[in-house]
Amino acid sequence: MIPAGGRAPIFETVEGGRLLRADEDGWRRWGPYLAERQWGTVREDYSPGGDAWTYLPHDHARSRAYRWGEDGIAGFCDENQHWCLSLALWNGADPIVKERLFGLSNTEGNHGEDAKELWWHLDAVPSHAWQRMLYRYPHKPFPYDDLVAENARRRGTDAPEYELEDTGILAEDRFFDVSVDYAKASPDEILMRITVVNRGPEAAQLHVLPQLVARNTWSWRDGAAKPRIASDGERAVRAVHPAMPELRFEALQAARFLFCENETNARRLFGTGPEGAFKDAINDHIVGGGATPLPASGTKCAALSVHALAPGERLVLRYRLAPADAPARDTAAFDRLVAERRSEADAFFAALQRDIADPDARLVQRRALAGLLWSKQVYRYNVKHWLDGDPAEPRPPPERRRGRNADWTHLNNADVILMPDTWEYPWYASWDLAFHAMAAAAIDPAFAKAQLLLLTREWYMHPSGQLPAYEWNFADANPPIQAFAALRVFRMDAAMTGEPDHDFLERLFHKLAINFTWWVNRKDSAGRDLFQGGFLGLDNIGVFDRSAPIPGGGFLEQADGTAWMAMYALNLMRMALELARRNAVYEDVATKFFEHFLVIASAMTHVGTPESEKGTATDRGRGLWDEEDGFFYDALVLPDGSEDTLRLRSLVGLIPLCAVEVLDPEAATRHPGFARRLGWMLAHRPDLTGQVSRYEEPGKNARLLLSLLRRHRMTALLTRMLDEAEFLSPFGLRSLSKAHGTAPFVLERDGTRFEVGYEPGCSTSGIFGGNSNWRGPVWMPINVMIVEALREFERFYGDAVEVECPTGSGRMASLGAVADEVSRRLCALFLKDAAGIRQALGGPAPRGGPENEELIVFHEFFHGETGLGLGASHQTGWTTLVALLLQPVAAR
Repeated sequence: MIPAGGRAPIFETVEGGRLLRADEDGWRRWGPYLAERQWGTVREDYSPGGDAWTYLPHDHARSRAYRWGEDGIAGFCDENQHWCLSLALWNGADPIVKERLFGLSNTEGNHGEDAKELWWHLDAVPSHAWQRMLYRYPHKPFPYDDLVAENARRRGTDAPEYELEDTGILAEDRFFDVSVDYAKASPDEILMRITVVNRGPEAAQLHVLPQLVARNTWSWRDGAAKPRIASDGERAVRAVHPAMPELRFEALQAARFLFCENETNARRLFGTGPEGAFKDAINDHIVGGGATPLPASGTKCAALSVHALAPGERLVLRYRLAPADAPARDTAAFDRLVAERRSEADAFFAALQRDIADPDARLVQRRALAGLLWSKQVYRYNVKHWLDGDPAEPRPPPERRRGRNADWTHLNNADVILMPDTWEYPWYASWDLAFHAMAAAAIDPAFAKAQLLLLTREWYMHPSGQLPAYEWNFADANPPIQAFAALRVFRMDAAMTGEPDHDFLERLFHKLAINFTWWVNRKDSAGRDLFQGGFLGLDNIGVFDRSAPIPGGGFLEQADGTAWMAMYALNLMRMALELARRNAVYEDVATKFFEHFLVIASAMTHVGTPESEKGTATDRGRGLWDEEDGFFYDALVLPDGSEDTLRLRSLVGLIPLCAVEVLDPEAATRHPGFARRLGWMLAHRPDLTGQVSRYEEPGKNARLLLSLLRRHRMTALLTRMLDEAEFLSPFGLRSLSKAHGTAPFVLERDGTRFEVGYEPGCSTSGIFGGNSNWRGPVWMPINVMIVEALREFERFYGDAVEVECPTGSGRMASLGAVADEVSRRLCALFLKDAAGIRQALGGPAPRGGPENEELIVFHEFFHGETGLGLGASHQTGWTTLVALLLQPVAAR
């Protein structure tokens, strides 16, 4: 527990002290901000048709200079990404040096894009004074061609993905475990320790090449100043940059520095161009046995050392990047500093986890938070410059003016952002980022607040009020959960620091109010307060692509889109009431959002229009609640004005649970103006208030419930949700009812048959990309939101409401106990069971690294029956939410 009015224990640690003065002292200047993949991204795509994966594939990445960023293995860079540190390796057999992680594009993978490497994020602290990760590198030639060919053969089938382990290349442990540790001696002095262990039964040779690279900022315009790296003694180089103080990169053991220019090898890629030592020259020199000559300086360098390791042998290499005038540091001082930073990290997490008794839960939480922190990335993208092209480069094709993101010319991003997965999703998404901020607030509330504010800044938010969705289509719509996240981050920050940050809340509130208005004006086609929104982040959960025109015409009134808007209104109302503590003017605004909620709730939850009122001004058509099924469904509004209920039971129908707020009785005393207007609405607008919760019935401790669901409807919905034959899996809530496994939903429309069946694992639908499946698997973020909603309902009902959990079991549980049960099942994805199995990993965790420790990854989603991790393998961004679930409720 946090002492009342005091700071959280983490701030009493050395690392916590750094966080309190991180901006002043510069502790955030350097971090793991390098993407794990820059190739195949929209911002590097200058093709006419927007085929990003094909325009700059993995095979081009070693030879083509990136325009907007850099990538690498175990990367570390400054916040402006002027200088980039990363790991490169060569086993003496590969066709290329291993400089970046390999994977398949969306059209190559049998379930869409997919990384085909093994790496693990082991540890990190928010200031990045300490970071650890592990990369596993085979002894034999990396099976690039085999991975491409076999996954191509499996494409379009139900066959599992063909992974690196399936090739047999790792048999008999014939690989190197290469761990990379970073420790900051000061904000600008970076120590890099590389530890290699030969796990195989035979001796093996390894070339180790840590790299220092200047991001290319000079090739795009004439006369741009160019950085320079040149030798500075036998084992060091000096790095000079026009925008930064001079740095010195040194090896603390024997190494030979190689140089080239971080520029495009046009001759290799396009068949014509000048000769020179371009971006791939070090690669060609190493693989070609030194035949390719290299210059004495450049904008990219590698500190080469070659080692023959006996079976089980361990090798430790040390490197240092520091200001050029920094005092020397010998091996003993280096090791002492690294040990000190690790000890400080242990103390930080001991303070965070002092209420977690289970050591396995502590391990999982620490690994999850490490993955989140390793997922920070410098994201640069100026859409106008991207569309216009650069003065020193050929003009982009004119078709791009009518293509992707052409209406987002105001967007000019250059910030450190929490990414979903810096290989598979090395770009932000607005609703992902909201979840990331919630998780980050547990260890770095200041950074979490800054992340939420970021998307509302003028160089992100569209002048229309829309928030950018994601780089493949900024104009798409993600669920509007920023206010939900803001409230939780605000409360977590206040609890941890003892000081509620009303300035943060106020800044965000005004921008989100504008965004709310955008939704009202743009996403309510019929003006009935029933919303569309498109795919809303749920990709292929629907009958057809909800972001595309409906086959045969018409539009969808979405249960989830409408519920998100009801929740948004309640969240903004709650934010306004919080701000009214300092300024009573916000009571008026709170009333306005309360009214919005009532109108949306009435439209969504009423059952139908009486016959006598049909065709009149009071006829609002059907709502989205089905009384007979006890569930919310989307409605398809046809061109002739008729409606068709789509009785597909999915998370779409459970999201209305999330639109809930409970007001404490003191609210009436503290906000008399709001209470007065609330009373007027209750007395004079029963047409609105009668469809939702009974406000005249106070709950536990005289609290007031604002929700889309009366008790009857809430319990009906929970009966569906807690049915193990429908939504409740052993590892959380499925995204589609299991009942559709034997009874698929079928819709005949415009001569086409559409069918949706329960798919607990990878998707067989290509509606929204090959690896994204909301037709059965468990997804962490929505589960966590429903757990939060159940706890809010419990604040009102206390123990007065009990439901069967699971449905049909005869066991009754309070709403709080139901939240605990869903949370327990979610945590069971990662925690070891009695047999030592981690269900998300499909068995015991593999072990590796110099300490032979358990290795855990955090997937994008999870099999609805077995809990096996699926999709992106390092989507720690939102799956890190499990770290919040592992924290005891009383300690949150």
